[in-house]
Amino acid sequence: MTAPPQRRLRLGPLRRPAGMFSAAPGKLRRRVGTAARLLGALFLVGGLYTAFVPHTPAAADDQPALSATAAQGKQLYETSCITCHGRNAQGVPGRGPSLIGVGSAAVEFQVGTGRMPAVRQEAQIERKTPLFTQDQARQIGAYIQELGGGPSLPADANLGGGDVSRGGALFRVNCSSCHAFGGGGGALSSGKYAPSLDEATARDMYTAMLSGPQNMPVFGDNQLSPDEKRDIIAYVQHLQNDGDPGGWGIGRIGPVTEGLAIFLIGIVALVFTTLWIAGKS
Repeated sequence: MTAPPQRRLRLGPLRRPAGMFSAAPGKLRRRVGTAARLLGALFLVGGLYTAFVPHTPAAADDQPALSATAAQGKQLYETSCITCHGRNAQGVPGRGPSLIGVGSAAVEFQVGTGRMPAVRQEAQIERKTPLFTQDQARQIGAYIQELGGGPSLPADANLGGGDVSRGGALFRVNCSSCHAFGGGGGALSSGKYAPSLDEATARDMYTAMLSGPQNMPVFGDNQLSPDEKRDIIAYVQHLQNDGDPGGWGIGRIGPVTEGLAIFLIGIVALVFTTLWIAGKS
């Protein structure tokens, strides 16, 4: 018997199922197209915003250019004031307050009277020999003014020519309760005091009324007009230059107190004189 012939299986070419790999390139193209359209829309919106929104470089400038006077004041500030009041006058906790908004008037008064720079924190900072000249004090004041604004003395301010009589009435109403009727000063609470006005200049008094240093209230133009401020200055200058016709004025603390002091001193002197005469006789 002969073996049956073996049949060979013939396999035809492999065929891929329809849509098996063709879907992937289509999805990729769609995703790339979507991303491109999104980027194009973003660029279009950005271009329209740049074209139509006005550009304001001044608003974006955090540090506008300083005037020549303020630039000189900045150099002085960074030499003597930055340790306590900080960079850009923001203040340093435990050392010194912020100077933003105090104005040039406060700086001129404190620096011009030698109260600043201060050696240490005290209840009352006394007047002393100034470390800076008046011009330097104005330069520092100009820097603080341009940095944060605040009360300032006008450059063309006229500080003279006030009415002494009217100034005396205003002084007695607004100032004598602290500075006494004769401008000699007086004690306040917590170790503080109102200083004597014997050495105060016209500029010192005007800037003090504008800024209200330490315990002094602020006398803005709505409380005392510029003319009334000049009248008060004229009255204080009259006190500074007018001599005491009666001799020893005891600081001009008032006629009742002066009369009482003279009476007591006179009585004591008479008693001792009587005892001395009685002892001799």
